[in-house]
Amino acid sequence: MLTIGLENFLAASPSDLTGKRLGLLSNQASTDRNLVHARVLLQQRYGSRLTCLFSPQHGFFCEKQDNMIESGHEIDRLTGLPLFSLYGESRRPSEAMFDHLDVLLIDLVDVGTRVYTFLYTMAYCLEAAAEFGKKVVVLDRPNPVGGIAVEGNMLLQDCTSFVGLYPLPMRHGLTFAELALMLNQEFGLGADLQVVPMQGWKRSMLFRDTGFPWVFPSPNMPTPETALVYPGQVIWEGTNISEGRGTTLPFELVGAPFWEHEPILKALEQTELPGCFLRPLVFEPTSGKWAGQACVGFQLHVTDAATFLSYRTSLALLQVVMQLYPGDFSYKEPPYEYEYERLPMDLILGDQKVRRGLEDGVPLMEIEAGWQKGLQEFKSVRRKYFLYPEESPASKSEL
Repeated sequence: MLTIGLENFLAASPSDLTGKRLGLLSNQASTDRNLVHARVLLQQRYGSRLTCLFSPQHGFFCEKQDNMIESGHEIDRLTGLPLFSLYGESRRPSEAMFDHLDVLLIDLVDVGTRVYTFLYTMAYCLEAAAEFGKKVVVLDRPNPVGGIAVEGNMLLQDCTSFVGLYPLPMRHGLTFAELALMLNQEFGLGADLQVVPMQGWKRSMLFRDTGFPWVFPSPNMPTPETALVYPGQVIWEGTNISEGRGTTLPFELVGAPFWEHEPILKALEQTELPGCFLRPLVFEPTSGKWAGQACVGFQLHVTDAATFLSYRTSLALLQVVMQLYPGDFSYKEPPYEYEYERLPMDLILGDQKVRRGLEDGVPLMEIEAGWQKGLQEFKSVRRKYFLYPEESPASKSEL
């Protein structure tokens, strides 16, 4: 049976934490297998030693729907503890916040994608812990899209932002604790870091394989299937195309009023897109882009998760749409995640050459070939931080 870091920590907490004041970075998805929240379990176990709470983007209850919608500090009604927002007036914890604690526990559901901001909130906490002399303990959880497949180009320095602070590929294939170890060591964050691994997790597992209940970690991540398509479908945030926000299937749906099914499907035939089916439909968002308007588009069905390449699929679709509808397609203008000048699409893709290649009609497989060297180097580095062994030779889906 799989047990997560939170459960293992509660079963046998490290002896060096005796008497220490604890803070907890989490949100509503941070539960045990019985759907009891971490802050409840920790308060039951440690009483007044749990002194404060922290929340990432979207608010503690994932109530904030979109980017750059901030949360304020408050008092948690259930525990009576101060709840500090790390997506508000600042995204970095202050010394005053860390004065409440000796050890920060981090227990967050990540989705395995470079642009998901929770990992940068963790990184800022590691930096702050190093600066203020505090300890960090990361309680590990499954990567819902598995720990084998790695996909996409490496983020370059000129595209860094709060959706990309470090040179990672779009799909990194690491758990949150493995990420913490790698960031802390490879980028010299210098935190006193400890991790509590899972027991029973295998790198080949997708979330549905774990038997663990899914609780949405952000408002537009309703299911593990959403997480599976997200590494590619997130790119639509940088465009005027609806990524399905304002529908019941965010990121699984994509489209716009000016799209046409048949020309798009015909153009996509030139690129191999394994493990998925683009089913034509029409949808009408109730909010966000094209709210109240009929969008011609597709639902992205994953038919074989082992071979599915989310980033390739979405880039192929993006390039086709650019070519077919140059007068209607447009990029989103700044701001995006507190960047007010640079093009949001560049921040999401992480490399301006990728965008320019798509615009110039460079075949996608040629664009992919251009990022293989950096990706292979990353794959070698990441293996140093595996908490869970590889089960088989590298998958052919590592592209």
